[in-house]
Amino acid sequence: MTTKYIFVTGGVVSSVGKGITVASIGNLLKSRQLKVSVQKLDPYLNVDPGTMSPYQHGEVFVTQDGAETDLDLGNYERFIDINMSADSNVTSGQIYSTVIARERRGDFLGGTIQVIPHVTQEIKERFKRLAQKSQADVVLVEVGGTVGDIEGQPFLEAIRQMRNDVGRDNVLYVHVTLLPYLSSTKELKTKPTQHSVNELRRMGIQPDVIICRADLPIPESIRDKISLFCDVERQAVLPLPTVQHIYEIPLILEEAGLGQLIVDKLGLKAAAADLAEWRQMTTRLKTPHEPLNIAFVGKYVELADAYFSVREALCHASLFHDRDIKLTWVHSEDMEKDGTEDLLRSAQGIVVPGGFGVRGIEGMVKAANYARTNEIPYLGLCLGMQIMVVELARSVFNSNEPNSTEFNPTSRYPVIDLLPEQKAIQKMGGTMRLGNYPCQLLPGSRARQAYGQELIYERHRHRYEFNNDYREVLNKAGLVYSGLSPDGWLVEICEMANHPWMVGCQFHPEFGSRPNTPHPLFRDFIGAAKVIMREGAQPPLPFRVNGEKVRSQ
Repeated sequence: MTTKYIFVTGGVVSSVGKGITVASIGNLLKSRQLKVSVQKLDPYLNVDPGTMSPYQHGEVFVTQDGAETDLDLGNYERFIDINMSADSNVTSGQIYSTVIARERRGDFLGGTIQVIPHVTQEIKERFKRLAQKSQADVVLVEVGGTVGDIEGQPFLEAIRQMRNDVGRDNVLYVHVTLLPYLSSTKELKTKPTQHSVNELRRMGIQPDVIICRADLPIPESIRDKISLFCDVERQAVLPLPTVQHIYEIPLILEEAGLGQLIVDKLGLKAAAADLAEWRQMTTRLKTPHEPLNIAFVGKYVELADAYFSVREALCHASLFHDRDIKLTWVHSEDMEKDGTEDLLRSAQGIVVPGGFGVRGIEGMVKAANYARTNEIPYLGLCLGMQIMVVELARSVFNSNEPNSTEFNPTSRYPVIDLLPEQKAIQKMGGTMRLGNYPCQLLPGSRARQAYGQELIYERHRHRYEFNNDYREVLNKAGLVYSGLSPDGWLVEICEMANHPWMVGCQFHPEFGSRPNTPHPLFRDFIGAAKVIMREGAQPPLPFRVNGEKVRSQ
């Protein structure tokens, strides 16, 4: 079968939900037994988001092959249950770097290098390369940014050309747009959508499908108006109201007829949609459950997107245990003040996620100390594992000196340090330990119990490692090295003995979690947290006192 392409653009405002829409379309196609691959186009000039602040870009999602990419790739993986690759994220920085490098080598034989055709041709080559490597029936391509942005014009021109390159029957254009609500007139307005579509048409792209985002139900008259003014079939103007849970969106789009519409327009040979398991999952998600209080101690908590995959992984694990996750976002800098342990008093579990830089580190150390000394389940992710090691070392040496050389290069006890081969590296971008690495699990450990197997592969994104000079002394203090690199050199997972559940991992397990298959470490963390009784909680009845069952009167 010839590969088909679906190009998804966005209009009116950014963050309108293109990424979730693309992920949902992929879900619908896969439910019809079609092979799907996805690509995100980002118009910024950075080569990748790896050197960008989370406040600028949100979470950096890492693929198995070690690419630092846009967080939308995480949504693609979670919704479609496929693994993305470096080919799945294309930036203007990558495109221009490649074209200029070719010009410097003389590949263009003295020709003048222009946006059209040279830049647009390189963009199209990325589409075709992904199609060839993946052998997908359908390649979904999300164009980042908003129609009308000057930096996005080469991408729009490239997707326009694709219809002629691969055939009109093999390309579908989907436009996701916002219908703003005016409280003064109490109505949704279509004019911004009309202007957005007109801008697309000015560039030679006529959308085949318009998906209308709104915070309120969309009247049929609005759909009629958009169909008329934007020259799109009435059945191809689809409403997408804001929902409580993003995992409902594939079902809403399927109910609106999008899946069958795509199959018909592209002439795909597809099976009937099978969304039974997904439907059951969303039903459970919307069913009220007992709340579970988890304190999330991070340094970027003002922007929840900075921890998108961690938040979703906690949601998946809570769903597995029939609990409703109640996250308390605790800024690690706030934890540095006196008496801030009160922020953790109701927590049944504590999560310390990844991050870079010294800001807020001491607050994270206090959170790890609280979890260890009060026997509260703790999950440390990347930096969170290093914080766990630093906190224990300070107790062992009875000193505040133990630290990571990232935060204190002259520490007397550098329990976290650079690997020798990292010390000479000057460039920041793409120089960390990135992507999948193997890890050998210790028999009888909590990590081995969680995974249920001896050898695992997990995604990394870090530069600093556990300093092996301190293995023996910290092991005597109760630190168990439950996951090591196969050669035994790198500490990948450590956990506290004689603690209900305190585990830190040097990698990012959140990237491997799925709605129906939570990651083992998150699953067991939530399993340990749900049995913790905190201040103000009521024990379930019947319960036992001194081994005797006690019932309410």
